Amino acid sequence: MRKVLIIDDENRTRELIAKMIDSFGLDVKAIPEGENVQSGIEAIQKHQPDIVFIDIQMPDGTGFDVLRSIENKNFEVIFITAHEEFAIKAIKFSALDYLLKPVDTNELRSALEKALVRLADNAEPHQFEALQKNILPNEKRRLVLKTQESVHVVELDQIIRCEADRNYTSFFLQDDKKILVSKTLKEYEILLTGYNFLRVQQSHLININYVDRYDKKNGGAVVMKNGAEVPLSPAKRELFFKKLENL
Repeated sequence: MRKVLIIDDENRTRELIAKMIDSFGLDVKAIPEGENVQSGIEAIQKHQPDIVFIDIQMPDGTGFDVLRSIENKNFEVIFITAHEEFAIKAIKFSALDYLLKPVDTNELRSALEKALVRLADNAEPHQFEALQKNILPNEKRRLVLKTQESVHVVELDQIIRCEADRNYTSFFLQDDKKILVSKTLKEYEILLTGYNFLRVQQSHLININYVDRYDKKNGGAVVMKNGAEVPLSPAKRELFFKKLENL
C-alpha cells in the first residue's frame, strides 16, 4: 500500500483531501499530517511517503522550503496552491504537477493516479533541482523535458526552435541535439510566452534570439542561425517583425 502524505497549514483542507483520497478506493493510505515547514519536514522523515501533496504558502515559509530540506526526495510531489502565477509557472517549467484550491475531486484523483504510475519510474532529482532555480526570480529559466528514456534540463537560451509532430513536440537545441517530448506544441507555446518565443506557423515555435534573417522567396521563411528554414504564416508576419525590432 502506497503512503500519501498531505501537508497543508489548514487542518480542514488536510482532512478533506484525505477523505477524498480514501473515497477513491485505491491501494493508498492518506496521512493528513504537517501544517508548516518544520512539521512538514518531520512528517516526511517519519512516514517516508510515496507521494506528497504539499501546500506552497505556509505560515513559516513555503512548500519549496520543505523540499529543499529533504536530502533524498524519493517520492512524487503534487503542489497545492491558490492561483499564484509565478509559482505555477516554475512548477510547469520543472514538469511537476499541481492542484488549485479549492481542490476538485476529479482533478485530485487524476493527479494521484498519474503519480502512482510515475512511481514505477522513481522520482527524478533533476526536476527538483530545476524547480529550486525556477522559483528564484533572477535565475535563468530551466525547462524539464521528459522523454521515454531520459529527463533533460534545458536552459531556455539553448532552445533554437520547437516543431509539432501531432501530439509530440521536437526541441532543436544549439548543440544540434534533438529531443522529442510527448506534449503538444500548444502547451509549450503557452509556457514560453514572455520569453522571446513566437509561434510563427501552426507547427513551428521559434526562439527569436536565434533568427538569422527573413527570406522572401517561396512565400517567406524565417532562417535560423543553425540554417533551419521555418515557414512564416502571413497572420504572424506583423508580430514577427515587431518582435525583431524589440530585440
